[in-house]
Formats: sequence, structure tokens, C-alpha cells
Amino acid sequence: MTEFVVITGLSGAGRSTAADVLEDRGWFVIDNLPVSLMPKVLELAAQPSSDIERVAFVAGWNSSATELAPMLGGLRASGSRVRILFLDASTDVLIRRYESTRRRHPFSDGEQLGVAIEQERGQLEHLRADADVVVDTSDLNVHQLRDRVGELFSDDEGTSGMQVSVLSFGFKHGIPVDVDMVLDCRFLPNPHWVDELRPLTGTHAAVRDHVLGSDLAQGFLERLDGLLDVLLPAFEAEGKAYLSVAFGCTGGRHRSVAIGEEVARRLRERGIEPRITHRDVGKEG
Repeated sequence: MTEFVVITGLSGAGRSTAADVLEDRGWFVIDNLPVSLMPKVLELAAQPSSDIERVAFVAGWNSSATELAPMLGGLRASGSRVRILFLDASTDVLIRRYESTRRRHPFSDGEQLGVAIEQERGQLEHLRADADVVVDTSDLNVHQLRDRVGELFSDDEGTSGMQVSVLSFGFKHGIPVDVDMVLDCRFLPNPHWVDELRPLTGTHAAVRDHVLGSDLAQGFLERLDGLLDVLLPAFEAEGKAYLSVAFGCTGGRHRSVAIGEEVARRLRERGIEPRITHRDVGKEG
């Protein structure tokens, strides 16, 4: 069965880089193809004489979300594996990228660059909402973005099932915008106020024991287990390819890291190998 991926998102957020990664991995990549022709390409790819197993379409601002939605629904109904990768970035970052390349934004017809970017963001809002995974490239260089896309599609050697990502972060450094669920861990005992624990992080045993040793933490984890018992099979039954869960504390060095590591351990006990990232562990708490 042919696999199908739509790479979409804001102009300047990295669509071309993501497409290059998939092409390097053997995907048949097509850019700016009209939505009406996409099913025809997949029909040709499904022919017995075809050796195309994985197709990626790069869909930009001129791809209508209203046209894409029913087309993708039909593909999923036929049994094809369909995923949408949406690349996002902050307006300030996109402005800097456009100013450095001196390229014209597709919505900049008489408008200031910031206004044009926000107009495109509004046009793509429905596609973002329907995406299987959203990657915010604001803080990623081209090499980090290539690595991130490579990790997202590292299951393409025959494994199946939903990919789960666990992220820890600090609220003082900003809430991540490219995750499905955000859980606040600031109610847990804070190692920052223990002198010998302050220089350490949530990956150290002493910090982990301090955070997880409380009845409050254990009650939280038990209830989270129950929530995941419901969510994981339900999301997978709906065909969701990715699930990202973020845990936040004040600085992103202690409580969120310890909880993230423990949740990842419990996921492994379920037979799920999560991708775990500690976004702010190296920043000043």
C-alpha cells in the first residue's frame, strides 16, 4: 500500500528542507502539484508495474485546505497511510529569514512583510489544525531541522504504530507551540530550593528521587497512566501517526525533566519507544 505525506506550512519555515530529507530517504517528492491531480499520481503509483511506494507532496499557500481535506479523507478510507507534516515558525523569525534571502513573500503584494506572513498563517490555519505533527522551526537551523524530520520518519523501514514524543520545558522560556498536550508540573516539590540539588538536573538520581518521592507526584503519575490508557489506543484508532506530550516547570531543568524521564520509562514498559527531548535543561534555571 502506497504511503502518502503532505509537507505543508508557512513559506520560509522549511518545507524545501523537509522535502529534501524525504527525497534522500527514497520518497517520490512532488512540489506544487494541484490538489486535483494528487489522486492520479497515487493511482499511477499503485499500478503493479510501479516501484513507487512512498509519495510526498509539498503543498504551499496555493493549496486549498478545503480541497485537501476530502482528498485526504478518501485516501485514508482506501487504506493508504496518510500523514500531514506542518512546518511553522514565529513571524519575527520568518521576517529575518526573508530579509536575509531578499526573496519575495507570496502574500506580499503591496503589504508589509509581517502582514503578509500573518495573512498566509490565516490561510493555512485549517491545514495546521488537521496536521499529524507540527514542527516549530523558529529555533532550528537547517541541520537540526533535517535531523528532526529524519527522526519523525525513522519508522519508515517497515514498523508501524503511533510515534510518541515527550518534551520537557521551562515556562519562563516560552510554551512550546508544536505539541499536542501541555501538562504543568509546577505544583511538585521544587529542587531549586535545595542547595545541593540546584546545580543538578532532573536526569540525576537525587533530583529524580526528590521530585518523584512525594505522594503528590505518585498520584499525578498514576492518573496520567490512566489518561494514557484511554488516549493512546483512541488516537491510534483514529489514525493519528504522532502524539507529543510536554511537561513544564519554571526553568525546565528539574521537575519537568524528572517527570518526562519517568513518563518515557513507563511508555517503554508499554512497548512504546518515545522520543524524549529536554528543551531547556541547559539554560539558566
